[in-house]
Amino acid sequence: MTTAAQILTQFQATGVETCFHDRHIEPQIYAGLDGTNWSIKDYEARGGYQALRKLLGKDGGEGLTQDQVIATMKESGLRGRGGAGFPTGLKWSFMPRNFPGQKHLVCNSDEGEPGTCKDRDILMFNPHIVIEGMAIAAYAMGISLGYNYIHGEIFQVYERFEAALEEARAAGFLGDNIMGSNFSFELHAHHGFGAYICGEETALLESLEGKKGQPRFKPPFPASFGLYGKPTTINNTETFAAVPWIIRNGGQAYLECGKPNNGGTKIYSVSGDVNKPGNYEVPMGTPFSTLLELAGGVRTGRKLKAVIPGGSSAPVLPADIMMACTMDYDSISKAGSMLGSGAVIVMDDSRDMVESLLRLSYFYQHESCGQCTPCREGTGWLWRMVDRIQHGHGRPEDLEKLDSVAGNIMGRTICALGDAAAMPVRAMIKHFRHEFEAKINAAEKQTAASS
Repeated sequence: MTTAAQILTQFQATGVETCFHDRHIEPQIYAGLDGTNWSIKDYEARGGYQALRKLLGKDGGEGLTQDQVIATMKESGLRGRGGAGFPTGLKWSFMPRNFPGQKHLVCNSDEGEPGTCKDRDILMFNPHIVIEGMAIAAYAMGISLGYNYIHGEIFQVYERFEAALEEARAAGFLGDNIMGSNFSFELHAHHGFGAYICGEETALLESLEGKKGQPRFKPPFPASFGLYGKPTTINNTETFAAVPWIIRNGGQAYLECGKPNNGGTKIYSVSGDVNKPGNYEVPMGTPFSTLLELAGGVRTGRKLKAVIPGGSSAPVLPADIMMACTMDYDSISKAGSMLGSGAVIVMDDSRDMVESLLRLSYFYQHESCGQCTPCREGTGWLWRMVDRIQHGHGRPEDLEKLDSVAGNIMGRTICALGDAAAMPVRAMIKHFRHEFEAKINAAEKQTAASS
């Protein structure tokens, strides 16, 4: 678990004026945090729950209608911070307004993507911003019941969020008739048990219902058939955490903090071969070179070789391509990868790319839920072939077979885990084929010599 002193250093680092040369963009989620000031009194001192008060007309204004809130979210350009990058305001608009029964709101805090550690820090050090964001979302969609599904291997974070929920209820920000209004919203925490697959939203819903965490066929989508068969909206932790700032300052102001189609700030988990790994909140559209500088640059004495820009499932990019990118959905996509969860894994020139792929492939074959045959069988094939190459038993035909198996997995599974396993394989072969060929050629020479 990150210590308060370590997190303070990371928060201070995010406040530097290097993100845009013409203007200073302050952190929005990490603003004012020191690693210890997580309680409701600290949050309110930083302007917390002002957005909810504004929403309900408690600061002398007339309040906001549901349509106004959703319009503001659309204007903001906020895109889902969990990986898919779907426009948040548009997702909220899918919720049926006049549904006669119970509707649900769910926060996906099942952060299991290797390289990603931003959501747990938000919940640990600023939990009330998520609670307020979820309350605003519930108001906008006419929802009275919500759940935060928290990754099971970070139980201390779960306990912190439970403590924050108790504070919010005691202060009247959750429960019936919030702040004397006709708006009621109750929120509960739920912890999983560490399964990576439960980060997929429908597998999360299955687990939340007490079932085995396996993805559902879509359609129907959660907006029409979600938790317990009722309309449900699911957003990521960081997505909800961005909402209070948007309501306080307006959608246009949030959009201008980033770039067109990529509004606001984003928290990037920078790990790997850097001098100062950690979470950094910077404006969307920040050059990768600036983010790398914030993280202390590549570790001393080494050169940048490659970067996985969006968590372990994102295709790897060579150094020259990555250094030309800005940190936003469109730029990374144009370069041939994905921004994903914002987990930036930096790899220096000492890294063996075959070995790196072996570790990734092992993870995905281990975490496959086994429901879909292409994923259940194909991820094992991928791992075994890469393992064979790494340990000196590679064959010339292995590279074409690897690419073929990966291609036959992609797009043929219920959820995206199959794609997540296949994309790193195809990207590694595309950009670092010579390293695989060198090991295969060495194996052939050794075989010929021994015979």
